[in-house]
Amino acid sequence: MASLLVICFKASLFLFLFLFLHVHTVTCTEYEAGGDDGWVIPKGNDADQMYNRWASGNRFKPDDIVHFKYKEDSVMVVTEEEYQKCRSSHPFFYSNNGDTVFKLERPGLFYFISGVSGHCERGQKMIIKVLEPPANSPEQPQNQTTTDEKNNGSVLSPSMASPINIVLLVLSFLLLLFH
Repeated sequence: MASLLVICFKASLFLFLFLFLHVHTVTCTEYEAGGDDGWVIPKGNDADQMYNRWASGNRFKPDDIVHFKYKEDSVMVVTEEEYQKCRSSHPFFYSNNGDTVFKLERPGLFYFISGVSGHCERGQKMIIKVLEPPANSPEQPQNQTTTDEKNNGSVLSPSMASPINIVLLVLSFLLLLFH
């Protein structure tokens, strides 16, 4: 009877620690700007709104990441006025390395434009609205990255109840029982 109590105690402690660590893990969602095409000059009808349509199809929250992939271009974060004029001499953020990662650190609007002359005017610009986190709901725990085809190639992180986590939990529990 005493060994059964020890096993139950160990199992309960393990389960508590496992859930505590997963619930308190803070992660974010990473989005590929523009989906599969990346950060390029849009083509076709309504090219000037391509990136804004993509952005409005996603729900951005603080600490999410936008990943810009491009060749011979750049990404700038600018004011609303500079966004409208498609130029900035003093952007808040500038990168031209072809593989830019930008963290959305706060709720509100972010204005992105290409820094290459003429690209913004041809539609390579985007407004991202980062939503306020809900006041009374905890963040979804997330830990693994997959591509979501429905959201034009944005990258999403599923909740902790993934099949891998469940298998790991069961295996760990069994090891604890027989140890």
